[in-house]
Amino acid sequence: MSKYKVKVLGFGDNVVDKYEHIKTMYPGGNTVNFAVYAKMFGAEKSAYMGYFGNDAEAEHVIASLAEEGIETIKCKQLIGENGCARATLEDGDRVFLGSNEGGIRGETLYVLDRFDMEYIKTFDLVHSGNYCFTERQLPKIKAAGIPVSFDFSDDSTPEYYEQIAPFVDYAFMSCSEMTEDEIKEHLKKVVGYGPKFACASRGSEGCIAYDGKEFYIQEAVPAEKVIDTMGAGDSLLTSFLVGYLAGAGSIKECLEEAAGFAASVCGIEGAWGHGKKYE
Repeated sequence: MSKYKVKVLGFGDNVVDKYEHIKTMYPGGNTVNFAVYAKMFGAEKSAYMGYFGNDAEAEHVIASLAEEGIETIKCKQLIGENGCARATLEDGDRVFLGSNEGGIRGETLYVLDRFDMEYIKTFDLVHSGNYCFTERQLPKIKAAGIPVSFDFSDDSTPEYYEQIAPFVDYAFMSCSEMTEDEIKEHLKKVVGYGPKFACASRGSEGCIAYDGKEFYIQEAVPAEKVIDTMGAGDSLLTSFLVGYLAGAGSIKECLEEAAGFAASVCGIEGAWGHGKKYE
C-alpha cells in the first residue's frame, strides 16, 4: 500500500558503483537511486527510463531494479559497456575514484519519441541530472507540462545553469564548499532562471532551500548507524519531492521528513544494497 499518491519517473543515468577495497559492485546512478528511493519512501508508482549496456554490470542493475519492483518497460539495452563508477569508503564517507563516463549511455544520446512522451505524461514528475546526457530532451518534457526536477553537480558551470535551469521546476545541487551567504546568493540566481524551488545540500551540515520568497535551513538528522553515505543526497531530494508533491506538508515539514529518511539510508551498504562480488 503506497503512502503517497504520486507517480514519478527517473530518466537518465544508471551505473554500478564498484567498491575497489572490497571488490563489490552496487547498483546506482542518480536517477536510478531516485526511482528506488521513491518506492522505498512510499510513492504510488516509481519507474526508471534509460539505456543499459549488455555486460554483467548492466545485468546486475536490471536484476536489482526488478527485485525492487521498479518499472523499466521504457528502457533499452544497447551493445557496449554499462555505466560504471569506481569508489571506496573513508570512515563511512564514499569517495569516487573515477568512471567510464556513462559507458555506452554516454555515446548514445537519448531521443524521446512520441510514444516515450505519451508514457512520460502519465507521471507527476520526471527527475534527471547533469550526468544523464538528457539535457536536449528537457524542453520536450517541460512543453508537455510535466514538472521536472534536476540534480546539478558541484562542477556545473554558471553557463550550464543558465542553459538548463529554465526547463527545471525543482533544482538540486551540492554546495558543501560554499559559505551560507554564498549558497543563498547561488539559490537566488538559480531560481531567477525559472525553477520554483532550489535546494543546496551541505553534507553533514544539512541543506538550504529557497522558493523565491523564503529560505529554509534544514539541519542533518544524525544517523543511528553510518555504514555508507552513498545516496544520501539522492534520498533527501527524492523523499522531499515525493512528500511535497503528494501534499504531505509544507516545504519545512517535507524537508524535515526528508532529512530523517536520508539519515536512514546511510545505514545501507552502497546506495540501496544489492552488493555483488566482481573479479
